[in-house]
Amino acid sequence: MNIAEDVRTVLGQVLGLEDRARHFDARTALFGAIAEFDSRAVVTLVAALEDRFGIVVADDEITAEVFETVGSLTDFIEAKLAT
Repeated sequence: MNIAEDVRTVLGQVLGLEDRARHFDARTALFGAIAEFDSRAVVTLVAALEDRFGIVVADDEITAEVFETVGSLTDFIEAKLAT
């Protein structure tokens, strides 16, 4: 499983950015940098990530730091999978 690739795929699907999301890397800024990525998109994205990876994200885990970059989001998912 390539978690980073799967995160980019889910981002592309949820935000409607399939073509652009393929070119995202770990440094790509998310929340506040991509117009389509607003607070409503965060909720949709969290649900999609939970479904894709079989994880549960608690409300208190949804922070700006987690959604700062593709890399920080990928790190978060990897940590959730490791527990």
